[in-house]
Amino acid sequence: MSQALKLWNSFKNKPAGKWTYSKLLCLKAPYFSSISPVFEELRPHYCEIKIKKHRAVLNHIGTVHAIAMCNMAELAGGTMTDVTVPSTHRWIPKGMTVEYLKKAETDLVAIAKPAEENFKWSQGSDYLVNVEVRDTANNIVFKAVITMWVSAKK
Repeated sequence: MSQALKLWNSFKNKPAGKWTYSKLLCLKAPYFSSISPVFEELRPHYCEIKIKKHRAVLNHIGTVHAIAMCNMAELAGGTMTDVTVPSTHRWIPKGMTVEYLKKAETDLVAIAKPAEENFKWSQGSDYLVNVEVRDTANNIVFKAVITMWVSAKK
């Protein structure tokens, strides 16, 4: 079990546990703190994070900035990958394609899932992660496909 998942399991049901876990993860990867994410659910093959619409993530027209949604996608996709890959393997993001579908005018939720549930882990291969970002009306405002390079540890 990954360190991220062990930590999540120890914090998720405690008072302010999800908030605390999110802050700890942002200490490890400080750039993600720019969006003030809060993890809502984390398990192999699934990650859900939320962000509030607040000044730091807004663009010039008052909607959530496209790059803030990219950050959400990478955080959710990377954390989901981390808790999913076997301990014999390592991973790194290789690329990401995105679609901006609607203005993001509310708080947002990002959900990351693998493109293929029964992925066959090998010496080295691309692992695709699908991420959808939804607004408070449950409209999809953004989609991403992240290509992770997964390889056996040396």
